[in-house]
Amino acid sequence: MAPSIRLSPAARSLFDEPLAIAVQGLGPRQQVTLRTSLRDETGQLFQASAHYQAGDDGELDLARCPALPGGSFSGLEPMGLLWALQPQKPFWRLVKRDVQSPFLLQLEVFEGHGERPGRLLAQAQHERAFLRDGVRRVPVREGRIRATLFLPPGNGPFPGIIDLYGTGGGLPEYRACLLANYGFAVLALAFYSYEDLPKEMKEFHLEYFEEAVNYMLQHTQVKGPGIGLLGHSKGGDLCVSMASFLKGITATALINGSVANVGAVLRYKDITIPPLGVNRKRIKVSKSGIADIIDALNNPLEEPDQQSFIPLEKAKCCFLFIVGQDDHNWKSEFFAVEGSKRLQAHRKEKPEIICYPGAGHYIEPPFFPMCAASMHLLLGKPVMWGGEPKAHCKAQIDAWQQIQAFFRKHLTGTQSGTSSKL
Repeated sequence: MAPSIRLSPAARSLFDEPLAIAVQGLGPRQQVTLRTSLRDETGQLFQASAHYQAGDDGELDLARCPALPGGSFSGLEPMGLLWALQPQKPFWRLVKRDVQSPFLLQLEVFEGHGERPGRLLAQAQHERAFLRDGVRRVPVREGRIRATLFLPPGNGPFPGIIDLYGTGGGLPEYRACLLANYGFAVLALAFYSYEDLPKEMKEFHLEYFEEAVNYMLQHTQVKGPGIGLLGHSKGGDLCVSMASFLKGITATALINGSVANVGAVLRYKDITIPPLGVNRKRIKVSKSGIADIIDALNNPLEEPDQQSFIPLEKAKCCFLFIVGQDDHNWKSEFFAVEGSKRLQAHRKEKPEIICYPGAGHYIEPPFFPMCAASMHLLLGKPVMWGGEPKAHCKAQIDAWQQIQAFFRKHLTGTQSGTSSKL
């Protein structure tokens, strides 16, 4: 029997779902190298490889066989060939630009453990999709709002969430889309560097975000009386500001967010919150030219930067802080702890803080490969984001469950029984 790759699901799966990989028809204890390849929409190639040895029966099941040293990872890692994907181009992060088309994953089995691939024994292709069948993608251009709404199948109403990314700008849709697959109505909201929105991150007006909140609250397919906010990085502190000043917010989840206003002036009516000060002298640059910016921001507990601390005690919602303890973008754990102290000092409910050792800044949905360093738009040079790949991958899987459980609990009143596994 010629070697062949067996996948489950066979041809197509959602990107955040596990993929079972096995090879059959090998020789007893045959040594092979497995390689995965994937190209993003710009044509950039990502690859991972691992060394394996088949069992006595010529079978190789990644759920039971550990990878041997010498590849992109080692040990028992059934999904290693996906989370260990690395770009050939330095400082390139895997993102999904068009959620309506899948990523095409190529799997190959080569003879031996040589540095160069041996003879090709088997190959297969698999689609990693983002939109579950029946999920509707609705571009939103109402008033000033530039966004995309994802609605689950059925009539609803569904618990509503606004999803914000960070300083990369544009309109990333992939997290909102994946979240909508689980029964949430999710609005991916652009706030700069997109269509006719401001090109630069100089100042933001909360009235724009208020429009988006009101759009969701008035939508017939969004379940009231309040909505959730989900923000990563700069999107996190924007969510804190929204929760602090706007009505109709029930639950706010931050992924490595700040509780101080960062990067741009924030205005709302007659209120102005200045951005946290930055001291570029505290940026360390490695010999390879990668910047470590973890110490660059000033302390929002000290003058003159106390005015940048967002008054989150004004919020009438519950908070969840997802923290990567190896985040090198800024001190996410410090921000979470100080936010918690401030809330409790004002007799507000203690927020939920979930810390992940070894996780870096870009905590994405499950199985996105960890991005250790990439270009920082505001700095104009590559920046290290922190993280250890294996720990980071585990954090992404758990955080994704925690975020869904948090929103389900506070937006629908149902407990899903998820508890942190770390």
